[in-house]
Amino acid sequence: METTIRAAATTMSALLTDLYQLTMLQAYHDEGLEQEATFELFVRKLPRERHFLVAAGLEQALQFLETLAFTDDEIAWLDAQGGFKPAFLDHLRALRFTGDVHAMPEGTVFFADEPIVRVTAPLPQAQLVESRLLNIVHFQTLIASKAARVVLAAPGKLLIDFGMRRAHGAEAALFAARAAYLAGFAGTATAEAARLYGLPAFGTMAHSFVQAHASEADAFMAFARSRPQRPTLLVDTYDPLQGVQRVIELAPRLAAEGIEIGGVRLDSGDLAAQAFAARRMFDAAGLGGVRLFASGNLDEARIAALLAAGAPIDGFGVGTALDTSADVPAIDAVYKLQHYAGVARRKRSAGKATWPGIKQVWRRLDAAGRFAGDRVQLADEPPAGEPLLQPVMRGGQRVGPAPTLADARAHCARQLEALPAPWRTLAPADAPYPVAISDALRALADAVDAATP
Repeated sequence: METTIRAAATTMSALLTDLYQLTMLQAYHDEGLEQEATFELFVRKLPRERHFLVAAGLEQALQFLETLAFTDDEIAWLDAQGGFKPAFLDHLRALRFTGDVHAMPEGTVFFADEPIVRVTAPLPQAQLVESRLLNIVHFQTLIASKAARVVLAAPGKLLIDFGMRRAHGAEAALFAARAAYLAGFAGTATAEAARLYGLPAFGTMAHSFVQAHASEADAFMAFARSRPQRPTLLVDTYDPLQGVQRVIELAPRLAAEGIEIGGVRLDSGDLAAQAFAARRMFDAAGLGGVRLFASGNLDEARIAALLAAGAPIDGFGVGTALDTSADVPAIDAVYKLQHYAGVARRKRSAGKATWPGIKQVWRRLDAAGRFAGDRVQLADEPPAGEPLLQPVMRGGQRVGPAPTLADARAHCARQLEALPAPWRTLAPADAPYPVAISDALRALADAVDAATP
């Protein structure tokens, strides 16, 4: 469904970029620098709080490349800024992305120094798309990686994205819901994300609904009659266990009307203690089918602690911590020139040096199908496992139908299952996952350094 709607949320102005991209393009145009360039998007270093990352956002990145074009209004704005020459502005009017793209499939687990997107195109095109590609891929990768930690912390539990109201803008809320679903969440509370990407939508009630009624019991009855398909009732507006008791008292009346209570939501206080007590109360009343759903400033650590304590909670709504990736609000994702005009290029800045040349990432698996180590090497070196970068665009056109979001979600689940135990936990790992740099790539770096003034 995602591809049929064509993600209107990613249809943005070509001016959604850093101004220096355009000033550089003017200079490239003046010099005639238009030969083929290869840029790679990768993460320099994993945050201490992350053992791995999950690639996401490729679908929207490709949609951006497919539709890249300057409108007359955008050209007029650039003209009004001064410094942009008429011939260059005419060039921008005709500019379209005509390059090739290789990328890791969405949902792929990856590590530092591994290119996840490789763009090969005439230099001005490859340069221009840097800012928006990073904007799309960085954010969805950030959120998918956070969501994957929640999924690993709560195996088999219903997980719902609750974070729209704390997301940093409309597009962020939509992308976060998509990325969380890709990583294994069951769905979202954000209606437009559900419509746009074909996600399951979930909703209960707010405290204001309860407060708007003369009594909690009246609120529960009204909501259940309005939404009779196994409703979930919010029980902690006043006192959570009193709320549970009212649900138990109303259950026979609702059952007589053909309404079965699906669950209750606990949103504050000692969630573990409330869950234990509520479970006992429902079971004693013969309501063992009522599910317990928890929300309220949850993240993977709190959820893991609740489950480690044995709290009988069936599902979790995760909001602020997910949609803002609160513990790691950014990762060091970059997009760097690695090859131009047939020559490998390398940045040598302290702490920011890159591995030059056009590269591939290979992954070895052990006999059980788990990751056994990755290798970053030049694209023309012999194979060393499974290639992670796949062709997704040639000459500005996709090489085949876009994978569905369901396909990416299934791929992510397989990737997380294949991740070895030391890097699946929330606890610090004794050592990083092994990523080797090939000898040929190291030798090329030395050669580029020696040849660069």
